[in-house]
Amino acid sequence: MPHHFDPTILREYDIRGIVGQTLSDADARAIGRAYAVTLDAAGGRRVAVGYDGRLTSPELEAALVDGLAMEGADVVRIGRGPTPMLYYAAATLGVDSGVMVTGSHNPPDHNGFKFVFQGKSFYGAAIQKLGETAGRLGAPSGERGKLEDRAIREDYVARLARDYHGDRPLTVAWDPGNGATGDVVQQLTARLPGRHVLLNETIDGTFPAHHPDPTIPENLVQLQATVARERCDLGIAFDGDGDRIGVVDSQGRILWGDQLMVVLARDVLSRHPGAPILADVKASQVLFDEIARLGGRPVMAATGHSLIKAKLAETGAPLAGEMSGHIFFADGYYGFDDAIYVAVRLLDILSRNRQSLAEMRDELPVVVNTPELRFDCPESRKFEVVREVRERLRQAGADMNDIDGVRVRTPDGWWLLRASNTQAVLVARAESATEDGLGRLKRELVAQLAASDMQFPET
Repeated sequence: MPHHFDPTILREYDIRGIVGQTLSDADARAIGRAYAVTLDAAGGRRVAVGYDGRLTSPELEAALVDGLAMEGADVVRIGRGPTPMLYYAAATLGVDSGVMVTGSHNPPDHNGFKFVFQGKSFYGAAIQKLGETAGRLGAPSGERGKLEDRAIREDYVARLARDYHGDRPLTVAWDPGNGATGDVVQQLTARLPGRHVLLNETIDGTFPAHHPDPTIPENLVQLQATVARERCDLGIAFDGDGDRIGVVDSQGRILWGDQLMVVLARDVLSRHPGAPILADVKASQVLFDEIARLGGRPVMAATGHSLIKAKLAETGAPLAGEMSGHIFFADGYYGFDDAIYVAVRLLDILSRNRQSLAEMRDELPVVVNTPELRFDCPESRKFEVVREVRERLRQAGADMNDIDGVRVRTPDGWWLLRASNTQAVLVARAESATEDGLGRLKRELVAQLAASDMQFPET
């Protein structure tokens, strides 16, 4: 019974689609079968499975589990919760792999699957090969795998709370955004000292309050208002499945992923002097310079949570992070992106420090930058445009990092152009110490795009 997926759902880092249009229960069952076959070929058999709070997740989870069992895989079902809880299960339950049914931060009618395979990221060519395996499936043979229900939320929450050692109670606002972190956050905050104000903690797959993506400022407005009204030390938000974090300080100012990484890196490097700290190519130069100033070794890495996770394991770094809010702790933890754990570590740092988060933010060098600029470019052209720009810059002798697209340094600062791995778009960003410098950087970027018949997006 060969199965063929809509080609749009097999992405670089996961599988994602629109339920009822490009993604169905039949797809979920075929994913389960193909994944079980893949795991068996690698000598594995046991798989942990979890699902998020979307309305379609229970039925997709049931179909996935059925497909896994059809090919002889034994399934440990951990139920509803955030993606990091599934990663925790994969790391601690003696299973060989894990699959999470989640639409992450996408609209309510979207859903998908994230994977961990024998303790490693499962992405890129492995996902494409999964599609090929599904296309060769015949009738299932052999004995069905065993199913086991395992409640691990209590253990997971206890593990999260274990790394809080603070001595100054804080007032914290939390916004799970009606996403899959809601139950965990309620149990966790009951264990932590201080005063905790919870917003939108009830899991609701329609996301009635706001979209659960903390990288979009409008989704943090309610949290900012609560921080001001309740006189909180900070506010914390999560995306729909809890692997990305958003933070605001006591003044309601957003700390983006690279700014938050500065705070975390200071603490980590105090225990791991000279260690490598990873950040993606979209991160501010302020972060890389601060890591170096603190005696660490800044490592610029390609964007993508699966790529960062793999690089973390390769380098043995204790900490890594992305602008998008994916942050990875190997210092005292498992090396996967767990936004709730990041929140615990942040609170631990703040409760042991005389400085407030706002004061830490005020100490950062002031820079001006563009937001992440995304603009349409045909799939067949996006990587070619970046290659053309790279070659022109190389011939011109530019100071350039080409690990993921091109990131060019000039006396004014830096600008970036890269092709998205998941969409038919180009991504650009620029940063300078001054508005005039930013203008010059943008003009350089505009000129390079024009030379490849592309137009710079309005900012």
